[in-house]
Amino acid sequence: MGNVVMKLKVMPTGVDVDLEAIKEKIQAAAPENVEIRDVGIQPIAFGLKALVVAAVMPDEGNVGDEFAEKIQQIEGVESVEIESVELL
Repeated sequence: MGNVVMKLKVMPTGVDVDLEAIKEKIQAAAPENVEIRDVGIQPIAFGLKALVVAAVMPDEGNVGDEFAEKIQQIEGVESVEIESVELL
């Protein structure tokens, strides 16, 4: 098996949530076999912004789903959506 790049959209609970703090917690929550390549901020509407996370991980088991669940448990995160998964 190879590696995949997974793109996740992380929505905060509101406009007053500190996205930099969530970004740091996402990087800390990443399992050993997941490499965070990029975390960007995407404007949504009315001042609300989302984090877009690009992570490289092995194409095996439920690594991506488990990572998304860990992010979902971070305080200040409303939802996590897997936008794309591409084979490297």
